[in-house]
Amino acid sequence: MLDIRVKRLASLLVNYCLDVKPNENILITGSVASAQLIQEVYREVLKKGAFPRTKVTLPSLEKIFLDEASMEQLKYLSSIDKYEVENSDGFINILSTDNTKSLSNVDSSKIAILTKSRDPLKKIILQKDRWVLTLFPTLAYAQDAEMSLDEFEDFVYNGCYVNKEDPIAYWKKLHDEQQRLIDYLKGKERVRIIGEDTDITFSIKDRVFINSDGHRNMPSGEIFTGPQEDSVNGFIRFSYPVCTQGKEIEDIRLKFKDGKVVEAKASKNEDFLRNMLEIDEGAKRIGEFGIGTNFGIKKFIKNILFDEKIGGTIHLALGSSYPETGGKVISALHWDMIKDLRSGGKVIVDDEIIMQDGKLKFIT
Repeated sequence: MLDIRVKRLASLLVNYCLDVKPNENILITGSVASAQLIQEVYREVLKKGAFPRTKVTLPSLEKIFLDEASMEQLKYLSSIDKYEVENSDGFINILSTDNTKSLSNVDSSKIAILTKSRDPLKKIILQKDRWVLTLFPTLAYAQDAEMSLDEFEDFVYNGCYVNKEDPIAYWKKLHDEQQRLIDYLKGKERVRIIGEDTDITFSIKDRVFINSDGHRNMPSGEIFTGPQEDSVNGFIRFSYPVCTQGKEIEDIRLKFKDGKVVEAKASKNEDFLRNMLEIDEGAKRIGEFGIGTNFGIKKFIKNILFDEKIGGTIHLALGSSYPETGGKVISALHWDMIKDLRSGGKVIVDDEIIMQDGKLKFIT
């Protein structure tokens, strides 16, 4: 029998996150590993009187492409892919894989080239602002999280609150709490983050905080903005590895001067870190500052969709800003890096502490 939580997640994605309207063209993407959720989302889109289109991939194809494609093929942007995103009204992207390490041995410079070549598609989707990203639990993700599949399914569905009969009520409550914090931060200017091997400052003057309440990420639970581009100074050691493209970049330490990375170190895959920093000029700057507010997510699982939302953490993203925040960093890169402040850390805004030891103003 199909898990009722899969049906609830599909309904949440279509009716709350994307709020699909009749006659809209909705592009649903994911791998065959997420077939159950894709099918239920497809049904929900049909119920809304909209037109679902699916793009279902095989997890093995990306590695074949990166291993065997020519430089011309790596840089190529398909006019068909561009037409598809230009003519879609909304996007539901489901993360799923049967092997999270399939790209571990791929040349990192090729990944950087492919990331840059696909950037125009990402920009079109972001400009439309009708998208949602979620995850379907698989054994591969469970292994990364050091859980059984049953435990990981509980973790995912609890984080999305589809273990409850009315998950929308929770997301509305979190929206209200986050909005109180955003209202408090309006007009503030200076942020200082202090923690283990960390003392970094930047300006948020005239920048807008976004209330991430489940409409773009599911699960969600964060507020975020874009720092003033030249204002970031100091140093930071991130608590957890960045896990992307089958690689883990561990013990990342960055030093900033006037908004730009001037030193970058990692104990594992440092060469990959350096390659990504060289994608373009914007990759060396901070495009996002976020505060995790989802206290239902407590454990780091090597998946940024969940990890950046952990209540009591902050994250900084190297690369592109979200324009709605007022941020101006332009880059093909957007890499979130997480700092856990639940033990001895603090966030200070204009000389007032808004987070200490992971406890956050206004968020229960």
